[in-house]
Amino acid sequence: MKTPRFYPLVTAVFVTALLISNIIAAKLVQVGPLVLPAAVILFPITYIFGDVLTEVYGYARARQVIWTGFACNLLAVGAIWLAGWLPAAAFWNAGVYTSATDAQQAYWAILGSTPRLLAASFAAYLVGEFLNSLVLARLKVMTSGRWLWLRTILSTVVGQGADSAIFITIAYIGLLPAGALGTAIVSLWLAKSGYEALATPLTYLVVNGLKRAESLDVFDTTTDFNPFGR
Repeated sequence: MKTPRFYPLVTAVFVTALLISNIIAAKLVQVGPLVLPAAVILFPITYIFGDVLTEVYGYARARQVIWTGFACNLLAVGAIWLAGWLPAAAFWNAGVYTSATDAQQAYWAILGSTPRLLAASFAAYLVGEFLNSLVLARLKVMTSGRWLWLRTILSTVVGQGADSAIFITIAYIGLLPAGALGTAIVSLWLAKSGYEALATPLTYLVVNGLKRAESLDVFDTTTDFNPFGR
């Protein structure tokens, strides 16, 4: 099957947003009463483009991109960890830190996520993205392609809900009180879902533009929704 013209571009944006989000997630930011990872400014874009992929190209192609993103993220994490373990040059960042040892510690503090956080991130990503794509594809068939705004919001609520619950639970259970854990899950969920709801006009613009440019509008009436399918 011939690859649609803009499919590689959408894939590139999706994977780039995912990788950058995982790097900047090391920083926590406070927005009013909410404390959130800095990734919240970009990570929801992966859900927006996940919606675009499923809506325009169908679940099967979205599944390919989700696994591509996972593989690229795994490669990035492996490279970052390997670079961290390599011996630092004595003069590295001498103009910023007092010694290479301090620079090395700063590197690990920002980029050296613990195995627990990595496991939380990977699990949350896979479950959340596949649920988002599955719900959107099913709803598209059920609604005969109508009410895109409703389908994108509902799929995001489900996908981001699972993503937030899995990530916060795996990463922080035993470290945060039960009440604080629940608050963190709900805060992250609402922030991400609200982000995509506000971006609905952008989603419409991209989806409609791609459908016209590609002359494509896939309905997953006979699709195998197994995440490990082909």
